[in-house]
Amino acid sequence: MVRILNLLAIVALIGSAIYAYTVKYETIFHAEKIVKLKHEIKAKQDQIGMLRAEWAHVTRPERIQGLADKLLPDLKPVALQQIVKADVLPARGPKSDSIGLKLESLGMAEPTNTPRDGEPASVTTPSNPADKIRAR
Repeated sequence: MVRILNLLAIVALIGSAIYAYTVKYETIFHAEKIVKLKHEIKAKQDQIGMLRAEWAHVTRPERIQGLADKLLPDLKPVALQQIVKADVLPARGPKSDSIGLKLESLGMAEPTNTPRDGEPASVTTPSNPADKIRAR
């Protein structure tokens, strides 16, 4: 009976040692992961700071004014006569789809079937668009 208790104690000791070992290395793994993520966060924060400084440098009013004077010499301040109410503006023109209009003029405006799941597509557009144009 004593030998069985000794064997159970040894098995329990080995099991607890293995469990402690796995917990220890999981903890080390997660700690290293946390350190790595903190370094990545710090690098991203440094990058954001650099980009903010660069943006502040690029959008300085005196720099923009110099570029405007150099590249847009004919630019003038807005005159009072140029400011009007929205109801005075002309109405918008209709939206046009230039690609769709071109396809309609070529007689190719019909939708095509897209092949799915390995099935061949059935052709709904004419095989030769010139034949359809001549038929008109």
